[in-house]
Amino acid sequence: MLEVVALSALTAFLSAAGNGAAGEMGKQLLLTTGALARRTLGREASLPSGPDEWRSLAGQVHARLSGDPQLADEWARLVRSLPEQATELARARELPSATRYFTDRQKVLKKLKREATRPADGRPRVALLHGPPGIGTTEVALRLGSELDTRFPDGQFYVDLRDASGGHGPDPATVLLRLLRQMGVTPDRMPTTAPGREQLYRQLTAGRRALVVVDHASSVAQVRTLVPATPDVFLLVVVSGRPFALEAERIAVPALTDRYAVQMMRKVAGRQEIARARARMPGVLEHCAGNAYALKAEAMSLLAEETGARQRAAGPSARHPVRDAARRACDRLGPETARLVRLTALGGWPAIDASLAAAAADVGPQEAARMLEDAVEVQLLDLVADGRYRFRPEVGRYLAETAGPEHGVAECSAAVERALDALLNRALHAAHAALPQSWRTEPAPDAGETYRDEAQGVAVLAVEVGNLVRAVSVAEEHQHITTALRLARALWPLQLKAGYWDEVLPALRAAARCADEHQPRSRTAAGIHFQLAHCLGELKQGEEAGRSARAAVECERAAGHVRGEASSVELLGLLSLYQLRWEAAYERFTEAEGIYRRITPGQEGERDVARALALAERHQGRALRGLGRFAESQRLLESAARFFEQQGENYNRARALTDLADTLHDAGENAEALTKVSEAEALLTPAAAPHLRYLAGLRLRCEGGR
Repeated sequence: MLEVVALSALTAFLSAAGNGAAGEMGKQLLLTTGALARRTLGREASLPSGPDEWRSLAGQVHARLSGDPQLADEWARLVRSLPEQATELARARELPSATRYFTDRQKVLKKLKREATRPADGRPRVALLHGPPGIGTTEVALRLGSELDTRFPDGQFYVDLRDASGGHGPDPATVLLRLLRQMGVTPDRMPTTAPGREQLYRQLTAGRRALVVVDHASSVAQVRTLVPATPDVFLLVVVSGRPFALEAERIAVPALTDRYAVQMMRKVAGRQEIARARARMPGVLEHCAGNAYALKAEAMSLLAEETGARQRAAGPSARHPVRDAARRACDRLGPETARLVRLTALGGWPAIDASLAAAAADVGPQEAARMLEDAVEVQLLDLVADGRYRFRPEVGRYLAETAGPEHGVAECSAAVERALDALLNRALHAAHAALPQSWRTEPAPDAGETYRDEAQGVAVLAVEVGNLVRAVSVAEEHQHITTALRLARALWPLQLKAGYWDEVLPALRAAARCADEHQPRSRTAAGIHFQLAHCLGELKQGEEAGRSARAAVECERAAGHVRGEASSVELLGLLSLYQLRWEAAYERFTEAEGIYRRITPGQEGERDVARALALAERHQGRALRGLGRFAESQRLLESAARFFEQQGENYNRARALTDLADTLHDAGENAEALTKVSEAEALLTPAAAPHLRYLAGLRLRCEGGR
């Protein structure tokens, strides 16, 4: 019986394949879909770039199916074989704990609860909570989550977008990425495009009762795609500063009245301390101006009477209560500790630990750890994880601005350079541990902490990624050009092995610009452009990726680096392949093979040639499959599989066997394809779950075609 897939189902499938999950098997599904689309239409159909183009492609394919029962059956089996995507939320309470010093705010909470529980009446439940820095907006949001815990049984999710450097924070696609991670989406199921992520977010939240809190948002673009389409999801956007134009219930967090300001201070310092300071309280309340952060810091100071006189002598100011509180907190610290926090704040680092602070201040790590604990006590730093701290944005900016007048330009410049050197040392050690055999990573420095294996190296880079990305910009700003470029190169394991494409992209763009200006047509510039092209390709930004890959080729040629030139041409082929431009891909893979064969005995890269040629064969076979040249594809893929078998590379052999099974299936050789599926499955461990899921779907397609 002829089964023609409904146009709506075909459109949904094609969109899912194009915008779908990252990783090798997401790409494999894309290639399988693209190859079948080419056979259906009788011509090349490049990867669509938006929803309208996907709908158009679906319409063109659908129009052909009613007249070709065999193709209609193949499309039906392919659509049915798509692994079911997870639509369950990770039912977790991801909000941080509310502060124990929370005071008043009942009117604000009442307004928020009214928005969270009102009849839906066709309007999404969205609130924008705003107030000046330090006023307590975050604390209100966390308190709401605590009080409405049972209202949101499907989860409470919290994303903090704060950027200690004073920048604009992450882009909308990265915000979606962070939120989806909180919702339990694993890397192999994470869409690489913003539309794909938004679609998955809406699937996960459809019909759910959940609270989504986005803290320290800085623009409407960051949160517009999060506005819920389901009535029982409540989006709470928190802005530290002036509100922006989001269609939402705007709720301002006002300054605490004197009555509640005193009540909060009693919770922090104790009733007796506040009673002893009764005579000073009018002045304290005046310069704190109802700001929760300033009041808490002031209450902590009352616990140290000796420093009170020095702090009061500085004089009150009601204009900048957070900065005023930070100044008084510095006064309560010893001069060396105050120096450490100022110099450490200069980099605008998203996270701080003892080793980074020690480098900035040029002190020992143990001494720095003690000083950081003292800074936490006076509210200059927040402890966010074991041994890691961060500044409140306004506090960090104040400390950085006062570092120059307090310590001089020369000392500030030296502090930034020492911090950059410390981060570079850590990154180089971690990158070498993560990819010990790769020519794209530097050897580990002689000094510094070493890491035991690849997993630890990647983990260290992942923990430090925010600081490393920031460090590239800081190094460029301070004209430490070589440091900026080496830092960017050290990010390679994160994008290759951990899929941190969104996170590293800003650093790679900055580094590419820097390399073109200061080290043009060099191997370093080539390496940066290669990384940038790889990153953009993974994020399906094909046009820009192609430009950067071509720049890498030109730089490698100019530098006379044959292996690098071949690798960059191969990347151009992969970019074409994943844009479903089969002919262009095959041409680039063939060109790359020719360049690899130019590497002579004794030349750099000689030991890698045999493996590189096997990979080139595999890639050529994949492109030939898309072109419908099945016999040639089969021959090349069988050769690649034999090579990896001889080398004992089970995973690469399984990948080649999967390609071979796909080619055989397309050629109608389903019995032989099933044999290759079984061989590939036997080589894979449970850790390769995405690959095994793809093979299970391929098995169903082959069995249905027999």
